[in-house]
Amino acid sequence: MCGLVCTNYSILQEHVDLHLEESSFRQGMDRVQCSNDLELAHQLQQEEDRKRRSEESRQEIEEFQKLQQQYGLDHSGGYKQQQLHHMEIEVNRGRMHPSEFHRIKADMMESLAVGIDDGKTKTSGIIEALHRYYQNTATDVRRVWLSTVVDHFHSSLGDKGWGCGYRNFQMLLSSLLQNDSYDCLKGMSVPCIPKIQSMIEDAWKEGFDPQGASQLNNRLQGTKAWIGACEIYTLLTSLRVKCRIIDFHKSTGPLGTHPRLFEWILNYYSSEREGNAKVVCTSKPPIYLQHQGHSRTIVGIEEKKNRTLCLLIFDPGCHSQEMQKLLKQDIEASSLKQLRKSVGNLKHKQYQIVAVEGVLSPEEKVARRQASQIFTAEKIP
Repeated sequence: MCGLVCTNYSILQEHVDLHLEESSFRQGMDRVQCSNDLELAHQLQQEEDRKRRSEESRQEIEEFQKLQQQYGLDHSGGYKQQQLHHMEIEVNRGRMHPSEFHRIKADMMESLAVGIDDGKTKTSGIIEALHRYYQNTATDVRRVWLSTVVDHFHSSLGDKGWGCGYRNFQMLLSSLLQNDSYDCLKGMSVPCIPKIQSMIEDAWKEGFDPQGASQLNNRLQGTKAWIGACEIYTLLTSLRVKCRIIDFHKSTGPLGTHPRLFEWILNYYSSEREGNAKVVCTSKPPIYLQHQGHSRTIVGIEEKKNRTLCLLIFDPGCHSQEMQKLLKQDIEASSLKQLRKSVGNLKHKQYQIVAVEGVLSPEEKVARRQASQIFTAEKIP
């Protein structure tokens, strides 16, 4: 507050005008300062937004690259490149002689050229051995149902970490090729993994599952791309094998278990006339089983004397050295531990199965190709 005391009106008016001008100037300066502050705040906000968008974009690219790498779509090569890379590492570490490297490479190139699996990861005769075991031992089992004969295939250096879907297809096909009912497969042999990739690509070119093809960039050859139940269904259907996908999309029992899955498998294998035999060798092929991150092959089911159920499963992650223990005359119960899976052992959130049911006519194949334009699976429950 101004303390001036003045009796002259003119001087007083002039003094007041000076105060008003000073106040107006200060207000103007305040407005300029405020405007500058707002502009600075706006610039800082824009810079902050730009940094945030840049960081989000970087994270999205990193996540996408991780997904590409996880699912084998990172352009790092396929089966052949991985096999050679791992063998070179073995040579450099002194665990493989160079002559062995060249011998294995020559065998692999021959297998890839003809498109037929070389059989080096295959174990045959397990279903027959299981029949003998259950017939003569297994006192805790009331009844067991076994699929038709099936060979076990395990992952090799060339497909370690991503090849389970292909190996399970080899198992399923090995069973169908030994079954005279599947004349649509006449003349075929079990293909190698790159050949399976080529066969799936051919099915896509025919018009099967365009959405699935698009998700995998319409290309599998030369990649480490994972395949799942949809690709198995697509390939089998293109070969005129009648099959269905069933999606056990949520738990149906306590503690995240799937008893409805076990019941479905039991009904699948026990639907034939079987009498009172303890060991039932069915005419049903094995079943492809998929869950997040892995797939396996169901080759039978046990019913214990206490009425609990136990699946018999071939895992492509199990090496042939372990599987061959099942071929001994006197199989130890501990050897079956790798096959037996109880309800409490299967607790993934979701399971899908591909079950084979016969042969398609050419007309049925066309109808299923058309239906695959919008792919849907049966859901239980």
